[in-house]
Amino acid sequence: MPCEDNGTYKSLVISFATVLRRSRPRATSQLGLQSVLAAVLACGVTAATAEAPKPGGVLTYMIPADGGPSLDGHRETTYAVVHATAPFYSVLIRVNPDNPSSTTDFRCDLCTEMPNPTDNGLTYTFKIRKGVKFHDGSPLTAQDVAASWNKIVHPTPGVASARENNFVMVDTITAPDDETVVFKLKFATLTFLPALADPYGYIYSKKILDRDMHWYEKNIMGSGPFKLVELQIGQSIKGERNPDYYHASQPYLDGFVAIFAPKQSVRTDAIRADRAALEFRSLPPSARDQLVKELGDKITVQESDWNCGNVVTPNHQKKPFDDVRVRKALFLAIDQWKGAQALSKIAIIKTVGSIVFPGSPLAATKEELQQMIGYWPDIEKSRAEARRLLKEAGQENLAFEILNRNVDQPYKIVGTWLVDEWSKIGLKATQKVLPTGPWLESMRSGDFTVALEANCQNVVNPIADVGRWLPHEVQRENYGYFSDPEMIDIYNRMLKETDTTKARMLMRQFDTRINQQAHQLAVTYWYRVVPMRSYVKGWKISPSHYLNQDLANIWLDK
Repeated sequence: MPCEDNGTYKSLVISFATVLRRSRPRATSQLGLQSVLAAVLACGVTAATAEAPKPGGVLTYMIPADGGPSLDGHRETTYAVVHATAPFYSVLIRVNPDNPSSTTDFRCDLCTEMPNPTDNGLTYTFKIRKGVKFHDGSPLTAQDVAASWNKIVHPTPGVASARENNFVMVDTITAPDDETVVFKLKFATLTFLPALADPYGYIYSKKILDRDMHWYEKNIMGSGPFKLVELQIGQSIKGERNPDYYHASQPYLDGFVAIFAPKQSVRTDAIRADRAALEFRSLPPSARDQLVKELGDKITVQESDWNCGNVVTPNHQKKPFDDVRVRKALFLAIDQWKGAQALSKIAIIKTVGSIVFPGSPLAATKEELQQMIGYWPDIEKSRAEARRLLKEAGQENLAFEILNRNVDQPYKIVGTWLVDEWSKIGLKATQKVLPTGPWLESMRSGDFTVALEANCQNVVNPIADVGRWLPHEVQRENYGYFSDPEMIDIYNRMLKETDTTKARMLMRQFDTRINQQAHQLAVTYWYRVVPMRSYVKGWKISPSHYLNQDLANIWLDK
């Protein structure tokens, strides 16, 4: 029977244990668990349920972090914030929660219908639902939507916006009345709607923002499917069903409890003992296999390619990483091809790629990748060149610290691997591992030499996604602290290009420029593996651990 695999989305909503039970004993013993799993994945098996959602129950899930720097979704980039706070907020539009792997299927949340752009693609007019209430009982209107999006797109001095650069095409955002929001663009682009579906685009109260633009950094008050019950910073967060939610019959749950737990063993034990149903980010293959082996059909698994990958970022303002030769040597020492293969057995890692999500029409081919530093197929030749460059720069015995995040999967594993790779050319690297908040603050303040971070996006929107690589002067979340006017020029031309072939040519120029200057290096694209208790229904995985996190569709079959 033929198999289908779209390359970006594989859903396994059947129990692997069921597959094993249906296999002949002899075949199972020969193939083993890994082979059976691989066979199932190869066919991209998807099982859907036609069951009617059951109301009630409390979902308990784990968040694999120790919290975030703040609670403001507009300011932050970490999944720890969206996993904790998305259930409390509404957004303007979103990716269809029943089709979250799509790059084009967008649905209204607060709007009444998706608009057709007018004025040659320069004007988008959204009509806002009537009767929506914030959790404090105050009405939500178009004024709140416009104020929230202006905070994201046009932040005032002293207010941080992690996604400001994604909206350089936006000129004005206005609310001519309480039911209408109008986005006027400077130029037509295909990247606008996908960017607008950003799951961090929380709608805040204009009244609160007018009083204090920083209020949401420490407080929660939205209009989403759940209302805040209790927040214990770095420990847990609880929500209860919002009886005034505007989507009929949703949410199905009575409430939820999310528990922060940076240690994988704690999270896995919680799922095993049914103290928690799942974590939404990912567990490594070994944890999946163990849970399936122990719990059988009490566990189901969903898997997906992931629009997320680690990034090695040298601080160009710190010597000797202001020297392009040293940065190139750093990258040339890394064997990505062998490394990804080995790491995939123990970590949430699978694919080698550069700045664009692998599989996208704009992504580098394998042949193109192998021409770039950090991707050479001949690792001995690559490391010989790295040693030559270090000698030329007078840095043969360089010792440095790599700033890393206190998250096992895959940060600490990848960091350990990088330290070992660098040792093979004589570099003496040590890891400085910090909790999420201090890790981000160290990068934001420039207090590091080399950092291991991640470029994780939500909707696959390649041109907008690579905006993350722009110099710090135009992209505040880029911590390489370099200037490169040529990069900015290439990107601006690409952003306005609507012809895919021409856009790809510009993307190759942009990618090559980053690589030739050794500004940053993409390493090890990730792979999502989400085992969950079989009674969890209604949630579908996506190629992003940011999407589909408001919990409104989830119900419990128990």
